[in-house]
Amino acid sequence: MTLHSPYNDENIFNQILHGKIPCAKVYEDGGTLVIMDAFPQSRGHCLILPRRQSVNLLDVSPKDIGRLFGTVQRVAIAVEKALKPAGIVVTQFNGAPAGQTVFHTHVHVIPKYDDEALAAHSDTPADMDELIKLAELIRNEMERNNA
Repeated sequence: MTLHSPYNDENIFNQILHGKIPCAKVYEDGGTLVIMDAFPQSRGHCLILPRRQSVNLLDVSPKDIGRLFGTVQRVAIAVEKALKPAGIVVTQFNGAPAGQTVFHTHVHVIPKYDDEALAAHSDTPADMDELIKLAELIRNEMERNNA
């Protein structure tokens, strides 16, 4: 896929957004959906998806960029409070040559723990029960911080 390829409605994130594929949901609002990465690079790896269809960051409207990154910040703060990592990686890929593998814009919030290397994405999904528990911890922090 190139930077300017047409949007494919069959991508996994669009299917998740439309309830066709289950996920471990952390948070949602009118502009974004936050889920646990099913193939996490560390404990608590979250994905933030804009609800509007876009292949990559180059397709997102300025208004939606603001919403997207506002949610990214809220998630990063909640991850830090809930999971106490030593650091947090925020990353976003545009185009296959840059590492993008799902062609719906998304941002990764990846906790980084001392003395633990980030895992590579694999073909084996994480345990869904564990992802649901982590989602609840992070969601509870987001709700506390929003009150």
